[in-house]
Amino acid sequence: MRVTVWNENRHERREGTRPAELYPEGIHGAIAAGLRTHLGTDVEVTTATMEQPEHGLPAEVVEATDVMLWWGHEDHPGVDDAVVDRVHQAVLGGMGLLVLHSGHYSKIFRRLMGTTCSLRWRNDGEREVVWTVAPRHPIADGIPDPLVIDEQEMYGEFFDIPVPEELIFLSTFSGGEVFRSGATWTRGAGRVFYFSPGDQEYPVYHHPDIQRVLANGVRWAAPAGRGLPLDATHRPLGWFSG
Repeated sequence: MRVTVWNENRHERREGTRPAELYPEGIHGAIAAGLRTHLGTDVEVTTATMEQPEHGLPAEVVEATDVMLWWGHEDHPGVDDAVVDRVHQAVLGGMGLLVLHSGHYSKIFRRLMGTTCSLRWRNDGEREVVWTVAPRHPIADGIPDPLVIDEQEMYGEFFDIPVPEELIFLSTFSGGEVFRSGATWTRGAGRVFYFSPGDQEYPVYHHPDIQRVLANGVRWAAPAGRGLPLDATHRPLGWFSG
């Protein structure tokens, strides 16, 4: 299996900031390290970042990727539409996609969902309790119920997404808010998993249980095979004589 972790990589590059201290190898580096720990040597994990040519996602990289993880925050509009088109077509053709935290507002997630993907939020560093509501789902395998994150940004309802095909995790916060924090959809031949815990201000991606959720998500989203998106094909009159 080939996995690509994509990251906007803006916050962590600013010296002397909390994200730079928490993620010296970038958020993508922390996520990739966790995946390598939990998925083992049979999985090839690489990273790509926004500042690279074609955002690190030229056609050959996307075509070779079985599952992509997407983290973005402050420059969603800066992602080139040609790259979004490329990733979108790959998902329709079978590539798995994990959209993380503030990636809910990315071009690719909004296109796949067809909604604004907006939500309520505040950043007070409070405790998030992640409850498993689908304990038999493979993404929930081995995950404690509840999964407790000591410090995290609050995301709350209403979350403007299509009704999930599967709701796996539901989060609660000290203000009484609830949030659909782990949900899946199918788009074309591709599987999509959104998972919200993971703000740049907190060490969430170093949390072993969060790492395991992402590893489980990669396994779940991995395609049996990749192909082109399905498309209507013109058939001349008389092509079928059976």
